[in-house]
Amino acid sequence: MKIVLFALNGSYSHTNLAVRAIGVSLKKAGNEVVIVEKNLKDTRLSVLETLVSQKADVYGFSVYIWNAAEMFAFASELKTLLPHALTVYGGPEVSFETEEFFRFHPEADVILAGEGEDAFVSLVRSFEKGELKKPSVIMAQPYRNFKESGIYYDEIGEIPRGLVYYESVRGCPFSCAYCLSSREEGIRAKSVEKTLADLLVFEQFSDIRTVKLVDRTFNFDRERAKKIWRALSEDVYTKEYHFEVSAALLDEESFEVLANAPKGKFRLEIGVQSTNPETVKAVSRALDTEKTLKALERLHEKGNLHIHADLIAGLPFEGYASFAKSFDDVYGKGNVLQLGILKLLRGSRMRREAALYGIVYSPNPPYRVLRTKELSFEELMRLERIDGLNDRFSNSGKFEYTFPYLPKVCGSPFGFFDGVCDFAENRFSCKEIARLPQTEAFRLLWEYANFINETEKTLPLEEIRERLAMDFLLGETRRLPPFLHTQTVSAEEKYRALSSVDAKYRAACEVVRFPWLSEGITVLNRVQKTVEFFEL
Repeated sequence: MKIVLFALNGSYSHTNLAVRAIGVSLKKAGNEVVIVEKNLKDTRLSVLETLVSQKADVYGFSVYIWNAAEMFAFASELKTLLPHALTVYGGPEVSFETEEFFRFHPEADVILAGEGEDAFVSLVRSFEKGELKKPSVIMAQPYRNFKESGIYYDEIGEIPRGLVYYESVRGCPFSCAYCLSSREEGIRAKSVEKTLADLLVFEQFSDIRTVKLVDRTFNFDRERAKKIWRALSEDVYTKEYHFEVSAALLDEESFEVLANAPKGKFRLEIGVQSTNPETVKAVSRALDTEKTLKALERLHEKGNLHIHADLIAGLPFEGYASFAKSFDDVYGKGNVLQLGILKLLRGSRMRREAALYGIVYSPNPPYRVLRTKELSFEELMRLERIDGLNDRFSNSGKFEYTFPYLPKVCGSPFGFFDGVCDFAENRFSCKEIARLPQTEAFRLLWEYANFINETEKTLPLEEIRERLAMDFLLGETRRLPPFLHTQTVSAEEKYRALSSVDAKYRAACEVVRFPWLSEGITVLNRVQKTVEFFEL
């Protein structure tokens, strides 16, 4: 039996873990399995041609909110060309459908809901014997051998590169109303030894940069998490590892272990979502918000971890002013602050309770909230624009010395971005802001700081200019624009400062005087991105 498992990813850097997990089970059961992975940028006919050319007996489609429409279209066209092939839908976007689904999707033969490793094998056997009922919804049981499963990438599919995914835990200890993980009963976790053995297998792939653990709350078991973090800190593990953790569950020993991890080895994703107590209660976030914020700050201040904090707009009881406070509470406590708009996923409690909270959402994937009792559509769109500005200036890492300093010195970080939004839109359209050349982006920030100071009269403009100049010199290859020129350095001072610099880098160095940074002279190496101080 020849089976094609089809994944349509968001970009070239993504891979699909589900088709690999199911594919390995099908191979072990004696089937011929082909993984077809494409992405949303691939042309439609080229993808269809790849699928049809396989002439498989069974086609499995991995359906998510970001690819549902495309997947349904591919399956419909494939069924027209290969009417005798079995089409199977799986994935979170279809796992809560009923028999009614087939009225609108006659191209589908089966929906496989839940974990597919065992269920897909049974489905194929039934199809071979002619015993499979079509159409039908099959409710899969939890995969019984999950704890013994491996990384999959070494057994099926193309050689991985860049970012890969790994799963050491299924289930979540929390019951957040907007998340599908809350529907799972219990937690199944691989042992420390098994997890570390699996992660070591990734070392055979030289082109892998990051291993992202998709576990919903990796540190649900503190002792297990600490043992794994300690081991991964050793030199034998060379990748970067991404974990989704609950900061409120970290104990003193966890902080110590993480503080001693090599710089750049761990990325921690921490969901805050909101700091409004009424909102947190409504969505069943059983976490200590104050403890989470303090933990965020503590994890970030050491500088060896990459911290990614999440907020969600559109939750119950959170209006514009309340969200602004949540933003201010979290801003600057991590490397990245991700502002997302709530999506009411199929099967989630939040979707069932939408009317109760006055939430209006799109009927089309990804089911994004359009307005709530507290937030208008216009306000949600404005938050999206603010998120774009925050991404460009704070999250990008290209303004390391200016952000988060500038928004904080202006008082309210959210107020800063809210103000920049107005200030920029009076000069450019929204699309033009996104495409604004980097020099003009620096000009925008400098002009906005001056605009604020016209009324506030409190901003340290020279330090702001110097920080912007520092970021420009270390991040750009062009000459420093005139509006960022700062205190001059004499020829003699420049000669003395550069005399100790390797001759091959001298031409690429800028010698500046930044009083906020040093009482002496600062040498910026624009090639090596280094900073050296000289007391003359």
